[in-house]
Amino acid sequence: MDGLVVWIYRPDVMAGRDRPDQWVALDAGTGAAIAQADLDTVGHGGQQLVHQAGDQVLLDVGEGQDGSVIYRASVAEGRLDLIRYPWNDRCLIDLAPDGRQFMTVDHEQADVAIHTYPDGEVTFTLSVDAFGHDPDETYVEWSGGYLDQDTVIVTLAGETEDEQEWFRHYRVDVNSGRVRAEFDSHAEDAYDIQPLGDGSWLTTDQSGHPIRWTDA
Repeated sequence: MDGLVVWIYRPDVMAGRDRPDQWVALDAGTGAAIAQADLDTVGHGGQQLVHQAGDQVLLDVGEGQDGSVIYRASVAEGRLDLIRYPWNDRCLIDLAPDGRQFMTVDHEQADVAIHTYPDGEVTFTLSVDAFGHDPDETYVEWSGGYLDQDTVIVTLAGETEDEQEWFRHYRVDVNSGRVRAEFDSHAEDAYDIQPLGDGSWLTTDQSGHPIRWTDA
């Protein structure tokens, strides 16, 4: 939602509605459909990220074991100007604060990548071993994002020899592609972090209320 338009992803195929999945743009004031498009997905759910300019939206449709599809769209003359990125194995994580990049994680959780926006060209990719971990025992989680314009937080996870789960967050410089240091997020689990792009991030307390932290 950008204040004027409400964007809705409908997983109609999985819902048994006998029609393709739909992406719909609604007028925020009236609720009337402005534009919509059929999608060639069988999605279990979707994540939407609004570009900072407000006129374009990214949609990640998760298809379970079949992968993940990423679209970009804007409303143009009563229709959706829809672009599908040429992958089904990248999961959308976050948009950069200035809207010039976005971050994805491999669906099989082998690496993280930074892409230019809007074309999706890969700037760099970091596999698990770039963080000093064994790729046979460690994987990249589908979490993290832009701490600020120059830094993304990447989440790695695995199990100890006695099958205890662990996770760690790392800072990565998006200009050089270098892993900078482990990041103390104060998170309770691998997904308990929401970077806000301004040097701060959210976690939750034991009651589920958000806590905002600032990078000192």
